[in-house]
Amino acid sequence: MVRICKYLSKAEWFQLFIGLLFIVGGVALQLKLPDYMADITKLVETPGSEMHDVWIAGGKMLAVALGAMLTTVAVGFITARVSASFTQRLRSLQFRRVESFGPEELNRFSTASLITRSTNDVTQIQMFLTMGLLMLVQSPIMAVWAIAKIAGKGVEWTAATGVSLALVMGAVAIIMVLVMPKFRSMQTLTDNINRVARENLTGLHVVRAYNAEDYQQKKFDKANTDLTDTQLFTNRMMSIMMPLMNSVMNGLTLAVYWIGAYLIDAAGLTDKLTLFSNMVVFSSYAIQVIMSFLMMSMVFVLWPRADVSAKRILEVLDTTPRITDGERTQGANNPDGTPIRGRVEFRDVSFAYPDSREPMLEHVSFTAEPGQTVAFIGSTGSGKTTLVNLVPRFYDATDGQVLVDGVNVKDYTVQSLRDKIGYVPQQSVMFKGTVASNVAFGDKSQAGVRPAGQSVADIELADTSTPQGCEREKALRAQSGNGEMLSDAQMADVRQAVAVAKADEFVTRMDGMYEADIAQGGTNVSGGQKQRLSIARAVWRHPEILVFDDSFSALDFRTDHDVREALAREAGDATKLIVAQRIGTIMDADRIIVLDQGRVVGQGTHKELLGTCDVYRQIAESQLSEAELAS
Repeated sequence: MVRICKYLSKAEWFQLFIGLLFIVGGVALQLKLPDYMADITKLVETPGSEMHDVWIAGGKMLAVALGAMLTTVAVGFITARVSASFTQRLRSLQFRRVESFGPEELNRFSTASLITRSTNDVTQIQMFLTMGLLMLVQSPIMAVWAIAKIAGKGVEWTAATGVSLALVMGAVAIIMVLVMPKFRSMQTLTDNINRVARENLTGLHVVRAYNAEDYQQKKFDKANTDLTDTQLFTNRMMSIMMPLMNSVMNGLTLAVYWIGAYLIDAAGLTDKLTLFSNMVVFSSYAIQVIMSFLMMSMVFVLWPRADVSAKRILEVLDTTPRITDGERTQGANNPDGTPIRGRVEFRDVSFAYPDSREPMLEHVSFTAEPGQTVAFIGSTGSGKTTLVNLVPRFYDATDGQVLVDGVNVKDYTVQSLRDKIGYVPQQSVMFKGTVASNVAFGDKSQAGVRPAGQSVADIELADTSTPQGCEREKALRAQSGNGEMLSDAQMADVRQAVAVAKADEFVTRMDGMYEADIAQGGTNVSGGQKQRLSIARAVWRHPEILVFDDSFSALDFRTDHDVREALAREAGDATKLIVAQRIGTIMDADRIIVLDQGRVVGQGTHKELLGTCDVYRQIAESQLSEAELAS
């Protein structure tokens, strides 16, 4: 908790300082109340006292009580305000840090754990700042101040208070020793139940297809039971604390009055009033001391979980991504001074995953010239996806160099490098929104985002191919993923990209067309439709390099052929890197690179490899007929 406080802003520290002043003032006012009680007691017991004097003392006591209440309200307001703004910053910092993670860092934290750290863990810290911070600061101040007030007022009473404190502190120590390990494990158990629930929801179709509902239910019940048992244990242990504190306080009050009665009975007539007054004051202060330790014990309820949560959040914030920015924003130039656009070169590249001893790629070398189509094929696990993932720097090569536009990818800023690339992953990812917001996704700085303040009515979208479509689309206004309206130029690019990916065949039939809703994860469109929208997203960026990681697998052969023809026609100047399993997808590529166990075993065109590469020929023979092979 101490380390995470470095993320508090200067304004929040200042507010906490003001809150500390209010706490000190509130403690002073609360500890002033017993003095007025003593004054009222003396006035009542003293013969000849005026009722007017009692009213004055009572009024002062009421004013002090109101002041103490106002200081408590002020402290509560300040701590709530600080905790809300602080936890908002923590969530943003975590999200930004996770956004900078590469696959290597993400593998250190499960998805379920990252979700818990951004929600439940942050909530634990907010609860501690809102409730525990007040008690953590106020309790020691009140305890020390109250002890100073009652020092010297009676050895017997002091001894009784000391015995009560020993009982309270011993009980708290025993309870904390028992529950602290449980508090530490509770967040991990929360991660576990989050993971099981997420797995079940994500794989619901598979669970039902294999009639595994009972198996999944047992997994969830176990995770749920583990968390519930832990919470019940901690709650039961902490529930002992309140009745124990009440018993100690009532016992202390009884002891103070019993000792007081004994002392008053043994005292002379003149000392009886003083002893009675001291007994009333001492009783009040002693209760304040016990209450202070009670509040400190409540801090121990909140502190362990908040401390564990803070450590888990700091693990995320302290994780430094391995992929760091270089200084270059532009590529090199050709000998004639023109900039190189779209050249990809691998120079003796080897790569091993961080937790693996065996290399995934070994001594890979090739060059993809601007405008060329270079394809990669090989058996499962041969390193095709790993190879293309080195281009946008999802991983960095272990040995050798990967160059884009004549510059080592490590020398680019990550944003500049990825601005050059349109990437279509194996698993097509759709975001909740519309067709247009999913296609026009990412950095829109070069696509003419609608200026702030411009109304939707000011934007005239380009006409579609039919009058009905024209009228319909003019009534619609697509939005980008971050809520900004798409301009006329952007919408024209969206339609063109959708047409290149042959996605217009189904988009124009959807209710709303480019404004049609896409559910989270794209659950309302098929796998092939998601792939085509993913291809359209990459084309919309007009990148120098297009990377297709097995992105045609869900397309039928005719659509596959049509999409590749459209790409060759509309994105002919872009370098295309294609990972594929089907020979038909890559047989027209300018160069085909065959991988086997991470090594390049063949390079060339389709016809060249049929005669020179046994691995390629075996793949081709398994997919093509003899007539197709002969042609």
